[in-house]
Amino acid sequence: MNRKHTTVLVLAVLLTFLWLVSCRKDKNDEPGSDVVPAQATFTVPPGWPQPTYNLAGNPLTQAGFQLGRRLFYETRLSRDGTISCASCHSQFSGFSHLDHALSHGIYGLFGTRNAPGIFNMAWKTSFFWDGLETSLEKQPIHPIENPVEMDFKMADVITFLSGDAAYRTRFHDAFGDESITEDRVNKAFAQFMSTLVSSNSRYDKHVRGEAGDDYTDRERQGLAIFRQKCATCHAEPLFTDNSFRNNGLKMNSGLQDSGRIGVTKLATDRMKFMVPSLRNVALSRPYMHDGRFTTLEAVLEHYNSGIVPSTTLDTLLTKGIPLSTDEKSALVAFLKTLSDTIFTKDTLFSQPKNQ
Repeated sequence: MNRKHTTVLVLAVLLTFLWLVSCRKDKNDEPGSDVVPAQATFTVPPGWPQPTYNLAGNPLTQAGFQLGRRLFYETRLSRDGTISCASCHSQFSGFSHLDHALSHGIYGLFGTRNAPGIFNMAWKTSFFWDGLETSLEKQPIHPIENPVEMDFKMADVITFLSGDAAYRTRFHDAFGDESITEDRVNKAFAQFMSTLVSSNSRYDKHVRGEAGDDYTDRERQGLAIFRQKCATCHAEPLFTDNSFRNNGLKMNSGLQDSGRIGVTKLATDRMKFMVPSLRNVALSRPYMHDGRFTTLEAVLEHYNSGIVPSTTLDTLLTKGIPLSTDEKSALVAFLKTLSDTIFTKDTLFSQPKNQ
């Protein structure tokens, strides 16, 4: 065999090998695949409190995580086959709905609230802007069954999944047999969502004293101002105290959303909304429950000069939060250090390649 033929043969073998490897990688989360996928884990970051979600009641497994991940990106769980959980919770924006004031779902219908980011869910004590749900496992039921989001009853979900051979295999791998129940669907979702831990922003590295991530003087100034004027509600390290507060917003006349009073029926809860985490806040505009503010600067100006008095206004805000132009600039510089691009780019949480 001459040198030319030898070279061609070597190239052919090499290309075949590369093709086989690429095919194997594309199937790294397929049932029965012999390719080991990236491993999902749950670890409490240093200095953080213990999670509120009972992880022992739903032990994390790789098959359970991969099933929950696939369900999270599954558009066929919606009435018109176009909307998944990920449609309103995009990874690159901290699993929020970037640039959309209000969530929208099937047939282009709009909801009444802004879709908040999904991360550090295992530490939350309630979900949605009004605390409608207190269980991480039951939280996905609400958008799935909401008539303007996914509009699919859980009975429809079970029927669809049970009729899909690949999903039956996935449930077998995750739970030991092919039986598909609402409880198992909920647990799979929760296994995926509980692993969405965002704890590697520049702020985190600064707090941990890691080399190469020193704050600028401006960012240090912003952190000091934040701790003085904002941290009571947006408590570190989660940057929320999981409470509901009236932060002085004027009622949106078009939406007529009075907040938590709709859940508790208590007059004292009128215009109270969940205190959101500020992690990844620079990636997840617009802001507030109805997405009324499009910039961080506008949010800070609201607290500086836009507080609307009412009988349920949080007592911390009766005089607003006075902020100079310099202080607002420093705060914005600090808030941008809460962006966790390691989290937002982690392919472990991305849509499966073959979905």
